[in-house]
Amino acid sequence: MKAWQLSELGGSFALNDIPVPQALPGSVVIRLQASALMSYMKDYVEGRLPIYHPPTGTFVPGGNGVGVIHAVGSDVWHLSAGQRVVISSHLVATENVRSPAQMLIGVTANGEVSHRMQAYWRDGTLAEYCVVPASVVTAADGLDHVPSTQLAVTMRHIVPFGGLLKGRLVAGETVVVSGATGAYGSAAVLMALAMGASRVVALGRDRDRLQALANVAGPRVVTVAATGNAQQDLINVRSASLGGADLAFDMVGGASDPAMTLTALRSLIPGGRLVLMGSMKVDLPIPYTEVMLNGWEILGNFMYPPHAYRRLLDLLRSGQIDIDAIESKVFSLSDVCNAMEAATQASSLECVVINHEG
Repeated sequence: MKAWQLSELGGSFALNDIPVPQALPGSVVIRLQASALMSYMKDYVEGRLPIYHPPTGTFVPGGNGVGVIHAVGSDVWHLSAGQRVVISSHLVATENVRSPAQMLIGVTANGEVSHRMQAYWRDGTLAEYCVVPASVVTAADGLDHVPSTQLAVTMRHIVPFGGLLKGRLVAGETVVVSGATGAYGSAAVLMALAMGASRVVALGRDRDRLQALANVAGPRVVTVAATGNAQQDLINVRSASLGGADLAFDMVGGASDPAMTLTALRSLIPGGRLVLMGSMKVDLPIPYTEVMLNGWEILGNFMYPPHAYRRLLDLLRSGQIDIDAIESKVFSLSDVCNAMEAATQASSLECVVINHEG
């Protein structure tokens, strides 16, 4: 088969001929149809993200995809050859322990046990075939009408879906999404709508991207462009949320200033919840007395629970997610280098997808 192999972060990256993987106990081999590229894949491959810990030695990067099961290993009971599935990169150890190790297949791992897991499940999805644990595979039955190159875009939805589940979003609530002009922030707005939010306030710095998001999201979305004036931004967000939000979802990436996150926190009504799922280069100064007096919850979240992809596909089957709101920009497997460059330039409503069959 053809597979992209990376010798190390910043090392050689080439499309090679390697053997098709064999099924292992508890695993499935999948013939890939499509996969979505991370917006930062070029930086990852070129070694500009040293915080990431890849497998030692040459490996196949990429952690998500859509495909058809080619072979099933022993100790797999609910999946079968010929079945169309989606692949999640998020692998959590299945032992019954208090703190199971986790990793992102084909991307990174953190901690001694996670590194051992990564050494076993070292290859990702930028290939014609991959072998992955059955626990990261979800059947896509009933979605034959969705092209694989568009179904792969659900990789963009699944991450914020995990945060909204953690925030216990209830239909009818008002949600503030800070960082709404980013790739995952825009998807968070769309997911909040799909989960029944009555009103979503999209907070971000880019007015044009906010307007583009509002155009596709519809009348339940109200946009607020951050001004940099924390007091005015809070007034604007609370006004847009009609007095305050039940849930705030923070997806600001690489923030060097905590102001927007604090605006999201202070937009909450008493008893409201803030989910932190972005990243910040500085500490977040928690206003202790305000948090205590208002009974606010601050919830950190990484990725999503094992059942999340199944529930996400149920929302897609029911028509509650507009799968076409995020456009797939398709490249062939042989053209991954150009695709990585395109991913760095893609808007928040575009997703670069690799067609493994083209």
